This record gives sequence, C-alpha cells and structure tokens, in this order.
Amino acid sequence: MTIERLYLSPDHGAPLSGRRRLRLLAHQGIEGDRHCGGTDWPGQNLTLIEAEEIEAFCQLLGQPVDLALSRRNIVTRDVRLNALVGRHFRIGDCRLFGVELCEPCGSLGRRLATPDHDAAAIVRYWTGRGGLRADVLNDGWITVGDSLEILTPAGL
Repeated sequence: MTIERLYLSPDHGAPLSGRRRLRLLAHQGIEGDRHCGGTDWPGQNLTLIEAEEIEAFCQLLGQPVDLALSRRNIVTRDVRLNALVGRHFRIGDCRLFGVELCEPCGSLGRRLATPDHDAAAIVRYWTGRGGLRADVLNDGWITVGDSLEILTPAGL
C-alpha cells in the first residue's frame, strides 16, 4: 500500500503540479493547494484515488495512462480506498481520516468525455471508483513512495 503520485493545484481549474513531497496542514489540507484552509464541508482537505482504477479506465478507453486525469491529490497503489471511509490511516508522518467517497462530478465527466463516451457515461463509470475524501489530523510531510498504514485504535 504505497503512494504512487502527489499533485496539487494552486487555483481552481489550474493545471495539476506533480510533486515528490507535500506538506500537509492539520484540518486545512495541502499547503499551496486551492482547497487548503477550506471549511465548506468535511473531507475537503485532500483527495485520494487508486492508480489501478485510473489504469483500468484508460485501458477501457484505449488511452495512454495519465495518473493526473482525475485531478485527485494522492494516487495510491495496492489499497482499496473505499474501505477507508470512517477509518484513520497514516501516510508518512501524517494521520488522516477517511470522510467519504469522492464521487465523480459533472466537471470530471465533461473533462474526460470522448466522442464514444459522453459525460454522463463517464460519471457513471467513476461512481464508486472515484476515490476518497480525507481530513488531515496533524501537520507533516508525505512523499512519493510512502506507505499507507491503516491505524487500529492502539495506533491512534
């Protein structure tokens, strides 16, 4: 269960910036990211998605793999993120809490639509596969290659 890629976007709609390391701020999110400090809803701090889901989507559409296509902040490998809703976990020296599934929105559908797959079909495909929204519980750093560790009550 590892971290494959890290991304942030300084402004809404701005291109994602791939990073080797990100600083997380407790109850705020990723330093420098457009959502940092947002308190509009729980789980706004950061988003995660499984590399395997992106790879399957790209294969289905016959496209080259682009791990940034979902615009999620953290791309994982070998972890079922849906199982982390309501769970505490650690990446690097940061503790996080899985708030809810990060279900697809119309914007994702429009951005990934093709002549053969309209926006509604894209949204349907990503439903239940779109990743996880999480809250950051302490300041710290995460790095590509870090392990994701699911915490038990004793590890909290």
